[in-house]
Formats: sequence, C-alpha cells, structure tokens
Amino acid sequence: MQQQKNNPLHGKTLEAILNKLVEFYGWEQLGYKVRINCFNSNPSIKSSLKFLRRTPWARKKVEEVYLEIPEELRK
Repeated sequence: MQQQKNNPLHGKTLEAILNKLVEFYGWEQLGYKVRINCFNSNPSIKSSLKFLRRTPWARKKVEEVYLEIPEELRK
C-alpha cells in the first residue's frame, strides 16, 4: 500500500486520464503526441477507451503524456 501513495496514477481511471488529456491538449494535439488512429480519425472517448484497454503500449504512452501535464492541472 505504501508504494501507491507516491504513484500519481493511483486512483485515476483511464477515462478520467483521457478526459483530462482531451481537455488540456484537445484531440488534434493529443493525436500528435500519441500517434494512434483513434485520436486522429473521428476521435471519441468511447472508441479511444476501447482501443487503449486492449493495447498496453498505447495506454502506457497515454499515461506518460498525462504525467507531463503540470501536477496542479491534473486534479
């Protein structure tokens, strides 16, 4: 349990992370930062979540981009 205390992703759902990224960057910039079709071609939260849940490398990249957002804006 102790190690989760310092994990900035602890307690964050993938949907919450994705919503914050879209709010912060917008689909176009997010699609530039993470080159996956679901961000660039007719993007939606639902289709992106479906893809990210099935694709570990893409999810990891999205989590890394999320951690680039200033901490005070991630709340």
